[in-house]
Amino acid sequence: MDLRFLDEAPTAVEREAVDSVLGPPESGWDGGARQDVDLRYARGGHTARDRRDLLMPALHAVNDRVGWISRPALDHICRRLTVPPAEAYAVASFYAMFSLRKRPRRVVHLCTDIACAAAGSSGLRDRLAERLGPPGGHDGDTSWHESPCLGMCERAPAALALEAGAPARYAVAAPAAPGDLDALAGDASPGSAAPPSANGHRDPSPTTFGADPLPGAAPEPAPSAAVPDAGSPDHVLLRRVGTVDPLSLDDYRAAGGYAALRRALRLGPAGVIREVTDSGLVGRGGAAFPTGRKWQATAQQPDGPHYLVCNADESEPGTFKDRVLMEGDPFSVIEAMTIAGYAVGARLGFLYIRGEYPRALRHLENAVALARERGLLGPDVLGSGFAFDIEIRRGAGAYICGEETAIFGSIEGYRGEPRTKPPFPVEKGLFGKPTAVNNVETLVNVLPIMLMGGPAYAAVGTGGSTGPKLFCLSGGVRRPGLYELPFGATLRDLVEAAGGMPEGRTVQAVLLGGAAGAFVRGDELDIPLTFEGARAAGTTLGSGVVLVLDDTADLVATLVRVAAFFRDESCGQCVPCRVGTVRQEESLLRISAGADAAAEVPLLREVGRAMKDASICGLGQTAWNAVESAIDRLDLFGGPDRAASDDIQQSTAAGDRAATEEAR
Repeated sequence: MDLRFLDEAPTAVEREAVDSVLGPPESGWDGGARQDVDLRYARGGHTARDRRDLLMPALHAVNDRVGWISRPALDHICRRLTVPPAEAYAVASFYAMFSLRKRPRRVVHLCTDIACAAAGSSGLRDRLAERLGPPGGHDGDTSWHESPCLGMCERAPAALALEAGAPARYAVAAPAAPGDLDALAGDASPGSAAPPSANGHRDPSPTTFGADPLPGAAPEPAPSAAVPDAGSPDHVLLRRVGTVDPLSLDDYRAAGGYAALRRALRLGPAGVIREVTDSGLVGRGGAAFPTGRKWQATAQQPDGPHYLVCNADESEPGTFKDRVLMEGDPFSVIEAMTIAGYAVGARLGFLYIRGEYPRALRHLENAVALARERGLLGPDVLGSGFAFDIEIRRGAGAYICGEETAIFGSIEGYRGEPRTKPPFPVEKGLFGKPTAVNNVETLVNVLPIMLMGGPAYAAVGTGGSTGPKLFCLSGGVRRPGLYELPFGATLRDLVEAAGGMPEGRTVQAVLLGGAAGAFVRGDELDIPLTFEGARAAGTTLGSGVVLVLDDTADLVATLVRVAAFFRDESCGQCVPCRVGTVRQEESLLRISAGADAAAEVPLLREVGRAMKDASICGLGQTAWNAVESAIDRLDLFGGPDRAASDDIQQSTAAGDRAATEEAR
């Protein structure tokens, strides 16, 4: 293996940032000072390469401290981990939040995705462009970029400022006004760091975001602000959000925390899996695969060790439910992961959180540290003899890493590219070992299952969709936010719970499931919000996104933004997705510029079918869904060409089957 290291030395600050994650180098072979003994033998080799999974945390450390990753800093990381520089460059250049070119310490990310665009982010974009130049431009102190969804859709439009330093700091403006953007682009002053991890545990993602916000920025709203009916006695999953201090383990336990784990330890792993299976719980990330079956398949694998991955890379446009849970009730996520790890026989779990959630990261790191201090994580959980711990890993701006096999590559220190299946993750997942992957909402549902029992949980909702469900409602309603309803409520019930539409406005369309979902008309609000009800109506619930577009919304512009999102977020690994997403956007841009839609629709259908049939993963397979539903359901371009179109319901069912395969 030709490593081809450079002769350029990193700065002292860059070296310190890397060493804060990897520890001090032992010899000249891994980036330390040369010693006489180094001439006789090399240390590292397989031992160093076994730490390849620390590549992403090391890249984050430099990017957080300096603001960008220089060639000498990248070379130093490669020496420490015995990673070829070409491979490390390929990884660093894969993620939108890393910069390999020098830039100001402060970067403002302005969301221009569908929810924020509907709320007027275009005016904010013009404001930043006037002050700092086009996207990527800067004034020497601050640069800015257009960003996909930041997960703050309930208070759109949103902007996030990140500033490198020791510690790195952040500020949020949502809903953002022009004056807020001026504050985010202003001068900075020193902040303070959050508490370190406890018990000397190796934490490859130490808290880097300071506790103090950037000066001039408005205080970030409490997590409960995203829940319009916070404190409702009907809540199950959200019952602690807004009523319990998210940073206090004592408050969490006083509100019933860790009672579910105690019952799980009494039941034993097989008993936990039986209860989850009896509950009928299915995945809440969009694929709706039975959770009990997934856990059972992982637990019975003879190969080891087993791993658990909590997918908190919540990047689907319009989705923010996992952010609210992680910010407002972080200990519930840690407790649920512990139960899942116990059930599938894992001793180590990884929580992969998207890089645009700095407050959720701080709250989770605090929860992990306190849980270790109290014996709720570690070598002897609650004195049961069960060993389980959690490592938190940060994404860096790649939607594709929410795909369950792409997340493995990112954690392992490779590009976040999906893998072909079979083998499925329950057989060969993270590090090639049996792995259970669940998203945050799915895992948090395990807590009431343990407390209520599987059959009692199954009695909530409907026969095919059991339990409560979180819906991310945004757009033109009076009170956008996160709503918890039992399965079986209708789309109309949800809109009315949010106060309905403002006076004089009507519902033009509703996007269900996010960018990968489908549109329904404004006269179809009686669709049941269940998996089977949505399927029968020829649509999908997806990740729980409900974006309401009123009669003033520009649907063609919305479709163009959806197409641009998939073009940007395609990993480029397979031709149908890499080329198809570009061709789809080009066609929609021609239509928006006045081209004959009748001539473009057949091309859109051909491209859409190719992506759906031949793409490796769910990104390419669903990139055509919203466009197809707009053509066939909303009659957006003069009505559906039924001779050229697949039946909508068959198409949606095929998409559901593909998503289910993704979740296996």
